Amino acid sequence: MTKKLLLLIVIIIMAVALPGMSVAEQAEQKTKGQDAAQPAGKPGKKAAKASHSSKKGSSKASTKKTAKKVKQKKATPAAADKTAPMALVKELRHWSNPDYTRIAVALDREAKFEFHRLPQNEELKTPPRLYIDIIGAKIAPGVKDITIGDGLLKKARIGQFRPDTVRVVLDLDSMKDYKVFTFSDPFSIIIDAKGERQPTISKARETTIAPLPATEAIKPVPTQEQVKEAARPAIGKIRRIVVDAGHGGHDPGALGVGGSREKDVVLQIALRLARKLKEELGLDVVLTRSTDVFIELKERTAIANQVGADLFVSIHANAALNRNSNGIETYYLNLAKTEKVAQLAAQENGTSLEKVSVLQAVLFDLMANYKLNDSAQLADDVQKAVYHRVGAKYSGVKNLGVKQGPFYVLVGATMPSILVETAFLSNEREEARLKDPAYQECTTEGIVDGIREYIASLK
Repeated sequence: MTKKLLLLIVIIIMAVALPGMSVAEQAEQKTKGQDAAQPAGKPGKKAAKASHSSKKGSSKASTKKTAKKVKQKKATPAAADKTAPMALVKELRHWSNPDYTRIAVALDREAKFEFHRLPQNEELKTPPRLYIDIIGAKIAPGVKDITIGDGLLKKARIGQFRPDTVRVVLDLDSMKDYKVFTFSDPFSIIIDAKGERQPTISKARETTIAPLPATEAIKPVPTQEQVKEAARPAIGKIRRIVVDAGHGGHDPGALGVGGSREKDVVLQIALRLARKLKEELGLDVVLTRSTDVFIELKERTAIANQVGADLFVSIHANAALNRNSNGIETYYLNLAKTEKVAQLAAQENGTSLEKVSVLQAVLFDLMANYKLNDSAQLADDVQKAVYHRVGAKYSGVKNLGVKQGPFYVLVGATMPSILVETAFLSNEREEARLKDPAYQECTTEGIVDGIREYIASLK
């Protein structure tokens, strides 16, 4: 009797347990099936760092496919990491340029985001809008809406959409196309809005565009030949040049083996260059910085666009892990052709190789208005002239030539723009030369010669 009772109990237990296992297995299989059936184009959990463009062209098909893959990694609200510290939206700014309007949302750290464009709603009487949701973020005190009204955008509004989501809404006017991408140091989400409107040159902020300082220590005594040059100011297509001294403020740039800082030596060269361009070529010159202040990368070409510059020249000093590396090279904006160029771009961008690869995936869209051929010609003229000047006076100088690279500081420029790597701070001999006023003067003369040659070629 007892054996029969025990057998009955075992049968009952198995009857209960087996259906439970079957349900669990079915649930597991269902979950796996859903994961496998998820559409390839459905947004994932990583932040979008791609551009959007309504333009289509077969010549850019492969690049756009790459950009599309990047864009498919846009964040969704469910992707926010609840354990990660909240990002702080510290600033909302805009620049109205002749060809586009740039909105910059600056944060204290990297954050995930997604963006959408909404058409005009006739029934609700709402204008067309573009909005960005920043996941895992909150608004810092003092960050407010900004009125734009420049013919492309009416207003930029910002609010705490959810406790963990900040929403930025752009009320559109005549915008036809836009691009969304990111900058580093500090992390910023950039929206470039494009359309058709009358070109207007906004007055740049005086605190950023400073007048040339009358510092006797760096003011060379003009020769008779220079006085004659100044008496014949440049009349033609090139009237205004923006000279950009790389890095500055809390960003020292490359550090030399002897302690020299890139931000210091390039500022000294930039000040010399600005004065020579004005005195010898009769050009109007604007400096992005004339003192040791930090200017964000996204603001440098915005300054050039705002003041209607005809050329943009950014001055830098190189660095490499190999301390024997030396020489002069000049860059213009394009894809990196080698790993070394990508590494240099990451260094100058203040970012990582991974983010440089993301930038390259969308670079063709970002270069829509970039003067590629003109920039290549300007880079070639300047590179040859600087090497000729410096190589004739100093021994062992290498001509590293003209190269292409994805440099943030050149992104958004609507005029021919170049980046000049004057020498290697990581090389002991070249560091000593970069600190020498005579070498700075020689390098400056070479850049002026190159710009003079470029202007002559336009006539």
